[in-house]
Amino acid sequence: MVRHIIHADLDAFYAAVEQLDNPELRGKAVLVGGRPEGRGVVATASYEARKFGVHSAMPMATAVRQCPEGIIVRPRFDRYREMSASVMDIFRDVTPIIQPVSLDEAYLDITEPASSTSPIAIAIDIKDRVRREVGLTVSVGLGTGKCVAKIASDFQKPDGLVVVPQGQEAEFLAPLPVGALMGVGPKSAARLRDDDIHTIGDLAAMPDTWFTRRFGKRGPSIRDRARGIDDEPVQTSREAKSISSETTFPHDISTAEEIRPVVERLSGSVAGSLARKGMSGRTVTVKMRLSDFTTFTRQTTLSRPTHEDETILATAWTLMQREMTPGRAFRLLGVGVSGFTAGPEPENDAQPSPELQQRLRL
Repeated sequence: MVRHIIHADLDAFYAAVEQLDNPELRGKAVLVGGRPEGRGVVATASYEARKFGVHSAMPMATAVRQCPEGIIVRPRFDRYREMSASVMDIFRDVTPIIQPVSLDEAYLDITEPASSTSPIAIAIDIKDRVRREVGLTVSVGLGTGKCVAKIASDFQKPDGLVVVPQGQEAEFLAPLPVGALMGVGPKSAARLRDDDIHTIGDLAAMPDTWFTRRFGKRGPSIRDRARGIDDEPVQTSREAKSISSETTFPHDISTAEEIRPVVERLSGSVAGSLARKGMSGRTVTVKMRLSDFTTFTRQTTLSRPTHEDETILATAWTLMQREMTPGRAFRLLGVGVSGFTAGPEPENDAQPSPELQQRLRL
């Protein structure tokens, strides 16, 4: 069976999230990172800023000199994690064989789904869903191995889709710079160029024994990838110990009228994730961050596992109410469930403990 591997890479992820959340930043050069006077670096630059040669890991002071109109935005990693989770949920709707590499990229093995649907149609559907449901663009590479798929995803950014058919892997790779190959770092690429090996095709043409002499134990794998042979499996992530959802507010909130809808939304999100995964959990946790950045959690354990939104909400809201003391304001809230069991809960749905029911006046 021919493998079909996707590498999906969100375009200028942090900057794109900032432009999505703040319409005033759209179409402008956005520099996400630390302040230049504090020796900050660029975490992500929007494509408008990249036209000036700005790139990730560049000192912010250098980025500002190259792109004077750049707008510096401090990173909001809680928000990026939230958006990443939404995208990864879309990927998991397609296949359970997914390997997240970072918040903004992942490998997907779609071999099984592609047995009944065109792999190109699957890739297009992923791109459409990420745009429609999350509001971001994702570049996709599709091939028979991880190496080719990753290189392909970078070919037509932003919003690209590049397909490398079976049997054309070596032809696709051959003209590319040798440094583009996975496993060949900048120093190795420089030494190879000194030996007149400039492209992946040049590298692929070297004798088998040369690879072992040059790269040691890594030689055979680098040789195979240079020739378009890549059987490395997509490594599924370790089983989650909890499922949670959280959000950071642009302004601190403190009243029940502000907080209750947030807890409802977060509880519903967690319940939906549990239901999609066929999982139930016994422990409900609420995460809170105060205006002074103090962060803490409160949790309770139910008598039986649940994935029902009403039970999760009732429990989370009770935990939340205990912390809503006068003068206390919150900049972040989160709801999570852990203590998993496989499958749905028993017929008699999980309920808060009798003590908790009394406090809830159920």
